[in-house]
Amino acid sequence: MSRIGVLPIELPEGVEVTQENSRVAVKGPKGELATTISDEMTVKQEDNVLTVERPSDKQEHKALHGTTRSLINNMVVGVSQGFEKALEIRGVGYRAQKQGEKVTVNAGYSHPVEIENREGIDIEVPTNTRIVIKGIDKELVGAVAANIRAIRPPEPYKGKGIRYENETVRTKEGKTAK
Repeated sequence: MSRIGVLPIELPEGVEVTQENSRVAVKGPKGELATTISDEMTVKQEDNVLTVERPSDKQEHKALHGTTRSLINNMVVGVSQGFEKALEIRGVGYRAQKQGEKVTVNAGYSHPVEIENREGIDIEVPTNTRIVIKGIDKELVGAVAANIRAIRPPEPYKGKGIRYENETVRTKEGKTAK
């Protein structure tokens, strides 16, 4: 049995799930998300609980079982609560600022790097060393955060760069004198 796949998904108040063939759509107070799942997986709704069932114990069905359940659960959480990722900027002269819909990041390059705001994503800059990405699609929030972090990943000697909040960066010792 898939440990994740057998877990039921409880629907919060105000969240509706509709299924047409292999397309599952979730609508809630924060928005609407949809995805296509495998035809072999079945999603059953009883009261405010969703369950995902698989047809057999084949390895491919076991893999799809947990994945399908996680995708649907992430959509339910996204339209009811939303997702958030925070990034920290460390380094002398490294900073970010929001200018209209764009975010400008100065990360030690000869030019500032501009980040366009994508649809469904809200980028906030509460301080000049912190960036918060919010949205209802977990995959999109993670992708935008990873793209911002890739501008200047933390380096291993002083730890300067852009990192996820609470990320631990292992630092190296550097050169030692003989």
